Amino acid sequence: MRWLVTGAGGMLGRDTVGELRARGEQVTGLGHTALDITATAAVDRALTAHRPDVLVNCAAYTAVDDAETDEERALRVNGDGPRLLARACAAHAVRLIHVSTDYVFAGDARTPYTESHPPAPRTAYGRTKLAGERGVSDELPAASVIVRTGWMFGVHGRSFVRTMIELEARRDTLDVVDDQRGRPTWSADVAATIADLGPRVGVDATGVLHVTNSGEATWYELAREVFRLLGADPDRVRPVTGDVFPRPAPRPAYSVLADDRGRRLGLTPARDWRTALHEALPLIRKETLRETP
Repeated sequence: MRWLVTGAGGMLGRDTVGELRARGEQVTGLGHTALDITATAAVDRALTAHRPDVLVNCAAYTAVDDAETDEERALRVNGDGPRLLARACAAHAVRLIHVSTDYVFAGDARTPYTESHPPAPRTAYGRTKLAGERGVSDELPAASVIVRTGWMFGVHGRSFVRTMIELEARRDTLDVVDDQRGRPTWSADVAATIADLGPRVGVDATGVLHVTNSGEATWYELAREVFRLLGADPDRVRPVTGDVFPRPAPRPAYSVLADDRGRRLGLTPARDWRTALHEALPLIRKETLRETP
């Protein structure tokens, strides 16, 4: 199979390209400077030149707070871009895997969100990502999968885990939010599932699919686990409520995603986030130290 990955310079994009290459797949990765997914002609040229069987769209406007005052730009990338990609994929007979987010939900549930739960985004970022989902569903319903994920950490790029590694070395104590709950997820595990899905898109897999590690945690619990794995005292992390750190975009209080459809499809069950973090943390720390002046 031939693969094309957009947003290939980001955390998940880089992991997806790496996973596919490790499997011996033919893959081309294009970052945002190489391909503007909001430009019709550029997208058409890319599909014509690379002739992929599957396109994985990891490109996104991810500045959650900035989107509150820059929603028009966020909508172009997160909403118009995926619709344009889906339309081009339909014209070129290409299957599409599009990456979305837990922010499409209100974040006020008490049990994990299933794929069929009605979206109700409360932020500009969430609204624009939902627009992208609907664009893909409208333009390419029979040959696309929308992968929702959240709380990602990875070797490449910024993440909460990397921030905790950096702050552990600089601060005696750290206040971390303990009233927001989700599923910490290693981007490499999401990339592996995407690679598994590719041959099945349009065959026995379509629609929305939730892909995260298993288990639940608050940011405070995740930070304590990072400290523990670093050999630091977890009690240096102190719990606080979210209102201590007000942000332009409200953070969901609860954004745990259920993986009901993945189980029915027979995908490999997601491992616990602690297991994933234990494997990922030395790699993230090594990269963090390498990039620190």
